[in-house]
Amino acid sequence: MSRLWDKGLELDDRVLRYTAGEDHLLDGRLVPFDVRASIAHAEMLAHTGQLSDADRDLIFEGLEALEQSHAKGEWSITLDDEDVHTALESRLTAAIGEAGGRLHLGRSRNDQVLTALRLYLKSATSELEAETGSLVDALSRLGQRQGTVELPGYTHMQHAMPSSVALWAEGYGEAFTDAAAGLAAAQRRLDQNPLGSAAGYGTPLPLDREYTSRKLGFAATQEPVTAAQLSRGRAESGLLFEITLLMQDLGRLASDLLLFYTQEFSYIALPHTMTTGSSIMPQKRNPDVLELVRAASATALACLNESLLVTAKLPSGYQRDLQRLKPPLFRGIDLAFDSVDIMAHLLDELEFLPDNIKLDDGVFAAERAYELVRREGIPFREAYKRIAAQYAG
Repeated sequence: MSRLWDKGLELDDRVLRYTAGEDHLLDGRLVPFDVRASIAHAEMLAHTGQLSDADRDLIFEGLEALEQSHAKGEWSITLDDEDVHTALESRLTAAIGEAGGRLHLGRSRNDQVLTALRLYLKSATSELEAETGSLVDALSRLGQRQGTVELPGYTHMQHAMPSSVALWAEGYGEAFTDAAAGLAAAQRRLDQNPLGSAAGYGTPLPLDREYTSRKLGFAATQEPVTAAQLSRGRAESGLLFEITLLMQDLGRLASDLLLFYTQEFSYIALPHTMTTGSSIMPQKRNPDVLELVRAASATALACLNESLLVTAKLPSGYQRDLQRLKPPLFRGIDLAFDSVDIMAHLLDELEFLPDNIKLDDGVFAAERAYELVRREGIPFREAYKRIAAQYAG
């Protein structure tokens, strides 16, 4: 296996395992995006006269074939490959010959990985935004099914004022609508093309970076070239921040439902397909899904913190530390997808039990104070004291 940086010198196996890290396990999701970026780069080289049309076409066909065969499971990235970039280029060169060796002209693994990552993150962020919209839809369906069911509104974990399933669901609906808007806003930093910045300082070649920006659908070309590596971690952490906010709201929703599911409340029922059992207590049905969603916000925050700490106080230019952004980034994204999906599914299956929901008389106290104001024209503070006296002692 000839790696992109190989100079013919032997590499210690332990060093290879440590420096390759998890990339060979994580990079499978980047294959279609590295293919897209590589095809755009080859097209740009041909457009600027640095690659023949014949070689461009060979590269295009070879990369598309590799993407399709990877999707079918016919090959995977190995430790010897190190990462998606070597895996693709080495297989491409084996398949099409010398033309494959011309593809890397004018780029580095540094701008190559950042381009593939941004293309992947743009796609994943758009998909997660849509999935979050599906969660809003599930809350809306719940409101339509059972919105008129009365609920006590809580402050300080005490009955406070009258509410309803509709009002409760709409509150969370707004939270997740806002989360989707936050994910959309996270695209700003992702939508800049780093391709052509090479190792962070550009090249003397006549590269047309605007050409690849158009081909890849980036809103802007990142300038100056030194900004590309300096920006690493910002877009990633920005996305993980929005995911953390999303997961915190999911955790609060899960916490509400966990209380509602207790025997003391018994506000909701879950089908047996949504709960698990106990290995020792025959009567138990456990809402494990909700507990794991509640805990997931801690994982999301840990991913954000890890991303922020990896890049904290790094000097300018490329540093290998940046490789360690991938694990928390991918873990946070996958967790968000799984959690949003399972919660939307659960909301479609749960049922509120109105016969078990009793509103304490006190939840109407504020309404009685308002009625006194309307009926007698007294100041609200006086009405408040008169109603409060009825509950004294």
